[in-house]
Amino acid sequence: MELSDKEKAAIIEYRIQKSFSVLIEAEDNARLCHWSLTANRLYYAVFHMASALLTDKGISAKTHTGVIGLIGKEFVQNNLLNTDDAKLISRLQNMRQSGDYDDMFDWSENDVAPLIEPTKKLLDKMLKMLKAAK
Repeated sequence: MELSDKEKAAIIEYRIQKSFSVLIEAEDNARLCHWSLTANRLYYAVFHMASALLTDKGISAKTHTGVIGLIGKEFVQNNLLNTDDAKLISRLQNMRQSGDYDDMFDWSENDVAPLIEPTKKLLDKMLKMLKAAK
């Protein structure tokens, strides 16, 4: 289904807002030392921003793996995001998977806390890319 420019802009804006709302949830969970939840929310903050970037390019994916793969193909391979960005995205995706689905497993502060600032920087970088495209 083809989106109108107005629909596309509304979806992108919603996903940006969602990304930063989820980032606040990550920070709130970090203050409460809920590290698996923090990792989950960091991943979703990036996921929503990545989805906004893809929508801006007229690309959609049906799965989380598809979104992450397309970010690699469209943005990392074209040097719009660097390999450190890609590693962070992959790490957050893996952490979310493990934290959500692995039995007898929880992330620790040492695992998650160092990823908060790099995630914020990545979100800011992605937001700048979206604003530059306008």
